[in-house]
Amino acid sequence: MKQVLIVEDSPTVLKVMDYLMRQQVDFEPVYAATLAEVDIMMEEGASQFFAAIVDLNLPDAPNGEAVERIRQHQIPTIVLTGSFNEAQREQMLASGVVDYVEKEGRLSYEYAVSLLSKLARNQRLTLMVVDDSSSARLFVKEILLTHLYEVILAESGEQALELLGQNPDLTLMIVDYNMPGMNGCQLVKEIRQQKSYDDLLIIGLSAGERSLSARFIKAGANDFLKKPFYHEELHCRVMHNIEQRELLVAVRNMANRDYLTGLDNRRYFFEQAQPIYDTACKKGGVFAIAMIDIDHFKQVNDTYGHAIGDDVLKSVAGELKRSFTRFVAARMGGEEFCVLLSGLGEEQAYRLLERFRELVSQLQVPTEQGELSVTISVGLSVSPGNSLDAVIQQADQNLYRAKEAGRNLVVSDEAGS
Repeated sequence: MKQVLIVEDSPTVLKVMDYLMRQQVDFEPVYAATLAEVDIMMEEGASQFFAAIVDLNLPDAPNGEAVERIRQHQIPTIVLTGSFNEAQREQMLASGVVDYVEKEGRLSYEYAVSLLSKLARNQRLTLMVVDDSSSARLFVKEILLTHLYEVILAESGEQALELLGQNPDLTLMIVDYNMPGMNGCQLVKEIRQQKSYDDLLIIGLSAGERSLSARFIKAGANDFLKKPFYHEELHCRVMHNIEQRELLVAVRNMANRDYLTGLDNRRYFFEQAQPIYDTACKKGGVFAIAMIDIDHFKQVNDTYGHAIGDDVLKSVAGELKRSFTRFVAARMGGEEFCVLLSGLGEEQAYRLLERFRELVSQLQVPTEQGELSVTISVGLSVSPGNSLDAVIQQADQNLYRAKEAGRNLVVSDEAGS
């Protein structure tokens, strides 16, 4: 578990911070109350700390010496202070601290702790800065690096499009308006032909006329920031847009995912499968459907209880995800699952499903009575049929044949005919 250094001399604040750390984030807190203790920890191993939350004024370090000492070791640092000072805030942010948080009660501490999770998340996100001014690019880059984002730089719209093609998982772009050749609004319009608002976040930048904010938004930007801006302004805009997208993704997942297993649900399965089936029919592509059912699942629930039944479902679903990563897999309801195996013929699909059946039979689900093993029956169909429903019905009939034949089997069209 990653460690976070909390430097605070107030016992009351420490109690609040300790509670919040243990309730809200997956980090191990390590505490210090003086600069002397900080020095010892830095000497023993600064690299163990993912980040630090540091009180600006300590008994033996009244002027932020502890912050400076920790920053010397390149540890992302969130500053807490009991008295707000504008000049000090600007100096701290310019020196590379993550944030400058005034102690105004529990909400301030909750905000500081929440930043830790955001820093961990940010390490997985890649952002691009597009600006023809090298000084402006580097200024924005340094702010973003403070918050642990991966950063790509582009000096023109044309280069930005090229880099976008090389980095399809890009999260957000910060785009200046005034650039030679393709200006910022033109770049945004070009990007929106490839990427939706949700696929790629875009924040426009400009020191120009007031109408540019509206022009950027109309061109397809998610947000706009006028130059010059404070470090915190850029950070807040970036963070807000990313959080909005995460919220949207979470809502979509709630609508599209099965709550227990994390697999696609029945509705979303058909939403994805129908266009794949239609394309296969038009182009003569290979298309297979497998219906999967856990054998004697009612008996598992009756014998071990529904909590163990849920564990069985999650175990089988986990193996399903691992075995069919490039295919569409869903929980259709109860103990029944479905996999769309596009691009595979009957023989290939059968081998893959037979291997999956063997892997499931080797799963061990812990119970109070000992390890529990389960098996599955599988019905496979590659019949083109007259519709997607017809293919699924044929796979379902093959599943029924597998159960009639004794279960723990894969039955295909050829085997079931």
